[in-house]
Amino acid sequence: MLELKNISKRFGQKQIFDQFNLVVEEGKILSLVGPSGGGKTTLLRMLAGLEKIDSGEIIYNGEVVPTDRLESLNLLGFVFQDFQLFPHLSVLDNLTLSPIKTMGMDKEEALKKAQALLERLGLGEHGNAYPYSLSGGQKQRVALARAMMIDPRIIGYDEPTSALDPELRQEVEKLILQNREAGITQIVVTHDLQFAENISDHILKINPK
Repeated sequence: MLELKNISKRFGQKQIFDQFNLVVEEGKILSLVGPSGGGKTTLLRMLAGLEKIDSGEIIYNGEVVPTDRLESLNLLGFVFQDFQLFPHLSVLDNLTLSPIKTMGMDKEEALKKAQALLERLGLGEHGNAYPYSLSGGQKQRVALARAMMIDPRIIGYDEPTSALDPELRQEVEKLILQNREAGITQIVVTHDLQFAENISDHILKINPK
Protein backbone atom coordinates (compact mmCIF):
# COMPACT_ATOMS: atom_id res chain seq x y z
CA MET A 1 0.00 0.00 0.00
CA LEU A 2 1.19 3.50 -0.87
CA GLU A 3 0.47 6.34 1.53
CA LEU A 4 1.17 10.02 0.96
CA LYS A 5 0.97 12.13 4.09
CA ASN A 6 0.88 15.93 4.21
CA ILE A 7 2.57 16.35 0.83
CA SER A 8 3.34 19.95 -0.11
CA LYS A 9 4.62 21.28 -3.42
CA ARG A 10 4.99 24.84 -4.67
CA PHE A 11 5.93 26.22 -8.10
CA GLY A 12 7.00 29.83 -7.71
CA GLN A 13 4.08 31.63 -6.11
CA LYS A 14 1.61 28.83 -6.80
CA GLN A 15 0.88 26.18 -4.19
CA ILE A 16 0.21 22.94 -6.13
CA PHE A 17 -0.29 20.72 -3.07
CA ASP A 18 -0.73 21.72 0.54
CA GLN A 19 -0.95 18.97 3.17
CA PHE A 20 -2.16 16.52 0.49
CA ASN A 21 -2.98 12.96 1.58
CA LEU A 22 -3.52 9.88 -0.58
CA VAL A 23 -3.78 6.11 -0.15
CA VAL A 24 -3.35 3.64 -3.05
CA GLU A 25 -4.10 0.01 -2.29
CA GLU A 26 -1.68 -2.67 -3.43
CA GLY A 27 -2.52 -4.16 -6.81
CA LYS A 28 -5.28 -1.62 -7.49
CA ILE A 29 -5.76 1.08 -10.12
CA LEU A 30 -6.26 4.66 -8.99
CA SER A 31 -7.20 7.25 -11.60
CA LEU A 32 -6.57 10.95 -11.02
CA VAL A 33 -9.13 12.85 -13.07
CA GLY A 34 -9.58 16.55 -13.65
CA PRO A 35 -8.63 19.55 -15.79
CA SER A 36 -5.09 20.75 -16.36
CA GLY A 37 -3.42 22.70 -13.61
CA GLY A 38 -4.55 20.58 -10.68
CA GLY A 39 -1.19 18.88 -10.18
CA LYS A 40 -2.05 15.37 -11.42
CA THR A 41 1.05 14.96 -13.58
CA THR A 42 3.19 16.74 -10.99
CA LEU A 43 2.15 14.13 -8.44
CA LEU A 44 3.36 11.30 -10.70
CA ARG A 45 6.60 13.14 -11.39
CA MET A 46 7.21 13.57 -7.67
CA LEU A 47 6.68 9.86 -7.03
CA ALA A 48 9.09 9.05 -9.86
CA GLY A 49 11.70 11.37 -8.38
CA LEU A 50 11.49 13.76 -11.34
CA GLU A 51 10.16 16.63 -9.21
CA LYS A 52 11.27 17.62 -5.71
CA ILE A 53 8.76 17.22 -2.87
CA ASP A 54 8.89 20.28 -0.62
CA SER A 55 7.61 18.48 2.47
CA GLY A 56 5.60 15.47 3.57
CA GLU A 57 6.04 11.75 3.92
CA ILE A 58 5.74 8.78 1.57
CA ILE A 59 5.14 5.34 3.05
CA TYR A 60 5.16 2.14 1.01
CA ASN A 61 4.03 -1.10 2.66
CA GLY A 62 4.66 0.33 6.09
CA GLU A 63 8.14 1.70 5.40
CA VAL A 64 9.02 5.37 5.00
CA VAL A 65 10.55 6.06 1.58
CA PRO A 66 13.24 8.78 1.53
CA THR A 67 11.82 11.50 -0.74
CA ASP A 68 15.31 12.43 -1.99
CA ARG A 69 15.93 8.89 -3.27
CA LEU A 70 12.69 8.19 -5.12
CA GLU A 71 14.30 8.04 -8.55
CA SER A 72 17.04 5.59 -7.55
CA LEU A 73 14.62 3.43 -5.54
CA ASN A 74 12.36 2.98 -8.60
CA LEU A 75 9.18 3.41 -6.61
CA LEU A 76 7.25 4.50 -9.69
CA GLY A 77 7.88 3.74 -13.37
CA PHE A 78 6.67 6.70 -15.44
CA VAL A 79 4.89 6.25 -18.78
CA PHE A 80 5.09 9.69 -20.39
CA GLN A 81 2.21 11.22 -22.33
CA ASP A 82 4.40 11.82 -25.39
CA PHE A 83 6.26 8.49 -24.91
CA GLN A 84 9.73 10.21 -24.97
CA LEU A 85 11.31 7.39 -26.95
CA PHE A 86 14.74 8.11 -28.41
CA PRO A 87 14.14 8.30 -32.18
CA HIS A 88 17.70 7.27 -33.10
CA LEU A 89 17.57 4.09 -30.99
CA SER A 90 15.84 0.81 -31.74
CA VAL A 91 13.02 -0.40 -29.51
CA LEU A 92 15.37 -2.78 -27.68
CA ASP A 93 17.94 -0.03 -27.16
CA ASN A 94 15.23 2.30 -25.82
CA LEU A 95 14.31 -0.37 -23.26
CA THR A 96 17.81 -1.32 -22.18
CA LEU A 97 19.64 2.03 -22.13
CA SER A 98 18.61 3.16 -18.64
CA PRO A 99 18.86 -0.24 -16.86
CA ILE A 100 22.39 -0.73 -18.23
CA LYS A 101 23.61 2.85 -17.65
CA THR A 102 21.93 3.71 -14.34
CA MET A 103 21.28 0.34 -12.70
CA GLY A 104 24.37 -1.51 -13.86
CA MET A 105 22.31 -4.31 -15.38
CA ASP A 106 24.27 -6.76 -17.50
CA LYS A 107 23.63 -6.07 -21.20
CA GLU A 108 22.70 -9.66 -22.01
CA GLU A 109 20.34 -9.81 -19.04
CA ALA A 110 18.77 -6.48 -20.04
CA LEU A 111 18.21 -7.63 -23.62
CA LYS A 112 16.64 -10.87 -22.44
CA LYS A 113 14.32 -9.03 -20.08
CA ALA A 114 13.41 -6.45 -22.73
CA GLN A 115 12.57 -9.12 -25.29
CA ALA A 116 10.40 -10.97 -22.77
CA LEU A 117 8.46 -7.77 -22.04
CA LEU A 118 7.99 -7.09 -25.75
CA GLU A 119 6.67 -10.63 -26.23
CA ARG A 120 4.24 -10.13 -23.37
CA LEU A 121 3.00 -6.87 -24.89
CA GLY A 122 2.61 -8.27 -28.39
CA LEU A 123 5.70 -6.53 -29.80
CA GLY A 124 8.06 -9.49 -30.00
CA GLU A 125 8.90 -8.84 -33.64
CA HIS A 126 9.55 -5.11 -33.21
CA GLY A 127 12.72 -5.16 -31.13
CA ASN A 128 14.90 -3.87 -33.97
CA ALA A 129 12.33 -1.36 -35.22
CA TYR A 130 12.70 2.38 -34.70
CA PRO A 131 10.01 4.57 -33.11
CA TYR A 132 9.12 6.36 -36.37
CA SER A 133 7.86 3.07 -37.82
CA LEU A 134 5.50 2.31 -34.93
CA SER A 135 1.84 3.22 -34.52
CA GLY A 136 0.66 5.29 -31.56
CA GLY A 137 -0.54 2.16 -29.77
CA GLN A 138 2.76 0.39 -30.36
CA LYS A 139 4.71 3.38 -29.02
CA GLN A 140 2.49 3.35 -25.95
CA ARG A 141 3.33 -0.30 -25.34
CA VAL A 142 7.05 0.34 -25.82
CA ALA A 143 6.83 3.18 -23.29
CA LEU A 144 5.08 0.82 -20.87
CA ALA A 145 7.74 -1.85 -21.41
CA ARG A 146 10.47 0.70 -20.71
CA ALA A 147 8.78 1.67 -17.44
CA MET A 148 8.55 -2.00 -16.46
CA MET A 149 12.24 -2.65 -17.16
CA ILE A 150 13.19 -1.19 -13.76
CA ASP A 151 10.72 -3.42 -11.87
CA PRO A 152 8.89 -0.47 -10.31
CA ARG A 153 6.58 -1.06 -7.38
CA ILE A 154 4.03 1.20 -9.09
CA ILE A 155 3.42 2.21 -12.71
CA GLY A 156 2.18 5.73 -13.40
CA TYR A 157 0.61 6.78 -16.69
CA ASP A 158 0.31 10.39 -17.83
CA GLU A 159 -2.71 10.73 -20.15
CA PRO A 160 -2.19 7.28 -21.76
CA THR A 161 -5.07 7.65 -24.23
CA SER A 162 -4.46 11.19 -25.45
CA ALA A 163 -4.50 11.43 -29.26
CA LEU A 164 -5.37 7.73 -29.63
CA ASP A 165 -8.31 6.58 -31.69
CA PRO A 166 -11.07 4.50 -29.99
CA GLU A 167 -9.56 1.15 -31.00
CA LEU A 168 -6.14 2.01 -29.58
CA ARG A 169 -7.81 3.45 -26.50
CA GLN A 170 -9.37 0.03 -25.84
CA GLU A 171 -5.96 -1.56 -26.38
CA VAL A 172 -4.47 0.63 -23.64
CA GLU A 173 -7.39 -0.26 -21.36
CA LYS A 174 -6.63 -3.95 -21.85
CA LEU A 175 -2.93 -3.46 -21.08
CA ILE A 176 -3.67 -1.63 -17.84
CA LEU A 177 -6.22 -4.24 -16.78
CA GLN A 178 -3.75 -7.03 -17.62
CA ASN A 179 -1.23 -5.39 -15.31
CA ARG A 180 -3.84 -5.30 -12.56
CA GLU A 181 -4.38 -9.04 -13.03
CA ALA A 182 -0.62 -9.43 -12.59
CA GLY A 183 -0.90 -7.61 -9.24
CA ILE A 184 0.75 -4.35 -10.32
CA THR A 185 -0.30 -1.16 -8.53
CA GLN A 186 -1.09 1.59 -11.05
CA ILE A 187 -1.86 5.30 -11.00
CA VAL A 188 -3.43 6.81 -14.11
CA VAL A 189 -3.67 10.53 -14.87
CA THR A 190 -6.43 11.29 -17.36
CA HIS A 191 -8.95 13.90 -18.49
CA ASP A 192 -11.18 11.09 -19.76
CA LEU A 193 -13.69 10.19 -17.06
CA GLN A 194 -15.22 7.36 -19.11
CA PHE A 195 -11.79 5.78 -19.58
CA ALA A 196 -11.14 6.13 -15.85
CA GLU A 197 -14.46 4.48 -15.01
CA ASN A 198 -13.62 1.55 -17.34
CA ILE A 199 -10.31 0.71 -15.69
CA SER A 200 -10.27 2.03 -12.14
CA ASP A 201 -10.78 0.56 -8.72
CA HIS A 202 -10.84 4.11 -7.36
CA ILE A 203 -11.17 7.56 -8.93
CA LEU A 204 -9.94 10.78 -7.34
CA LYS A 205 -11.03 14.06 -8.89
CA ILE A 206 -8.39 16.78 -8.63
CA ASN A 207 -9.24 20.36 -9.55
CA PRO A 208 -7.00 23.42 -9.78
CA LYS A 209 -7.05 25.68 -6.73
